[in-house]
Amino acid sequence: MSAMEPSFEIRLDGDRRAYLSGETLAGEYRLVGASPADVRSVELSVLWYTEGAGDEELVVHFFQRQAPDHEGRLDASRPCRFNSVLPNTPQSYEGLLVKIHWCVRARAFLRQGKEVLAEQAFLLGRVPPAIAVESP
Repeated sequence: MSAMEPSFEIRLDGDRRAYLSGETLAGEYRLVGASPADVRSVELSVLWYTEGAGDEELVVHFFQRQAPDHEGRLDASRPCRFNSVLPNTPQSYEGLLVKIHWCVRARAFLRQGKEVLAEQAFLLGRVPPAIAVESP
């Protein structure tokens, strides 16, 4: 019987998936299935990234890091709260050539060089998706 692989649970308050500029994104995260002795550090970021034509970009808006205690242990299974006021720009966008995505990303660095990564996507703003227009 194999051991369960560690994984993250990320929960946004109210199970919301859409926010407006200036609102507070808040929630909690925890790492399931990892021994506290095996966790070197845990990071949480609120970030946006582009996808599509041209250079892809990734920008961290908020960052939080948990480090081990004086005994070298980090109990990442206990829920950890986060909150961040969201900026005015850039807003989520589903363009034909470029898309802008926002997400909460949790990452754990384990002993033996292993990493665990999870993302929870959300929308920022109310920009309608792009519509292709055919030329006459």
